[in-house]
Amino acid sequence: MFANVPTVLSPLRARVLLVLAVLLAVLAPTTPAALAAGEPDAPRAAPASHGAEVVAVTQVADRQVDLSVRSTALGGRTVKVRLLTPDGWNPHDRRRRQHWPTLWLLHGCCGDYTSWTSMTDVAETADLRDVLVVMPEAGWNGWYSDWWNYGKGGDPAWETFHTKELRRLLERDWGAGGNRVVAGLSMGGQGALLYAARHPGMFKATAAYSGSAHPLLDDESVNRIMGFFAGQDTDPLRVWGDPVAQRRIWQSHDPFHLAKRLRSIPVYLSCGDGTTGPLDPPGAISALEADFNRQNHALADELRRVGARHLTTNFYGPGTHAWAYWERELHASLPMLLGALGKHG
Repeated sequence: MFANVPTVLSPLRARVLLVLAVLLAVLAPTTPAALAAGEPDAPRAAPASHGAEVVAVTQVADRQVDLSVRSTALGGRTVKVRLLTPDGWNPHDRRRRQHWPTLWLLHGCCGDYTSWTSMTDVAETADLRDVLVVMPEAGWNGWYSDWWNYGKGGDPAWETFHTKELRRLLERDWGAGGNRVVAGLSMGGQGALLYAARHPGMFKATAAYSGSAHPLLDDESVNRIMGFFAGQDTDPLRVWGDPVAQRRIWQSHDPFHLAKRLRSIPVYLSCGDGTTGPLDPPGAISALEADFNRQNHALADELRRVGARHLTTNFYGPGTHAWAYWERELHASLPMLLGALGKHG
């Protein structure tokens, strides 16, 4: 009796196996090879449950591309990142994919990812035609930090977004190489110093123009940055906490207290003194620039004390907190920045 069972069940078993094969084909995950083959109807992999993903791409001008990036570090929000692309950039050509040396340009408080291209001639700068320039959104007053949020952390985590999520995304899919430098103005100047110091080896050089270089310098400096923290009806204690009770957190975000971590890479510091300068309208003054001037002098002295090997300063005297100076200082610092990328000299 049992000898006849396979013969009787074989048509049924064949149908079962056929159904299982179809189900497995439908449910099987899409392989990288299938996606790389460019099959027009190949199913897309589900979005990652962590990290960042590009959800839209917009060509805004010649060599200028805006990426809309959804970020886990920012609570699932979508923010923009502007790329100024080098000549010949084509990250989607898998046969000839090139990874480009990268300049990160960080915006200041009250600005955004468009600030550098709208306020300076960076897009017309010939020396940047063979460099990928990354200009990420950092929030109106994000301060390039993972906010303390009363010890809970979480959204926003700008530092994690930039140095982990966005970096990996750009290097995986958008032609960014591992050869990087970073520069920024004001809040972004502090960010450029912080990222270089807090992530050793990530950036080969850093430049800060009118940067918040030592926010713990004195009560005036502390009160001023707390005022920025409170912008747009924000609870200022969410950012780094109280400057006394959470002093260690403040120190860990103060470039002066991180000077030893900057001593082995090229550092460029520049600032005016807050009085009317050659690029200002008559009568212009800036208490903010005067404060940042004192902070930058303090950081420069500390860098020298700890044995910084490649420190360049341009404390140019008269000059306010204004774009005309930051554009000029970007150009002045480019030889150092590009030299660290191996592009000159």
